[in-house]
Amino acid sequence: MDLLAAIVAILALVLNGLMSGLYFAFSTAVAPALDAIDKDQAAVAMRSVNRKILNPRFLPTFTLSPVVALAAGILLLLAGAGLPGVLAIAAAVAGFLGSIVVTAVVNVPLNNALDAGSVDWPGYSPRWTRWNSVRGWACALAVALLGAALHLWE
Repeated sequence: MDLLAAIVAILALVLNGLMSGLYFAFSTAVAPALDAIDKDQAAVAMRSVNRKILNPRFLPTFTLSPVVALAAGILLLLAGAGLPGVLAIAAAVAGFLGSIVVTAVVNVPLNNALDAGSVDWPGYSPRWTRWNSVRGWACALAVALLGAALHLWE
């Protein structure tokens, strides 16, 4: 059980790290690069990104990062590691609320509005990027919580 808990906790750490990195790269490099070009070209590029990101590498990483963190928390609790288990569950909550919920409530509707032409690039980019940064920091918090859980686990 301890080996399984360790493997699942490390996998949760990696998945959340990947998501945090993706969000960070978009907020710090991709969005500013798109903001620096013609707004119509930026919108076309982002529409393409929004279609291409729905792929077999991204979707499992995105959807499973909080699920695996929750599983790690449960396994750690079952292994008798109270505080590490609670920290991993907190990581799952941070990832779920900060990544999954924000994506569903803010970023996807904005993507759909951009795709439908009901919002232009200047109306889209600042809000999308701000909430994308929230997603990145939520996943970074999940990484920190999972790292602390692994560190404190005896």
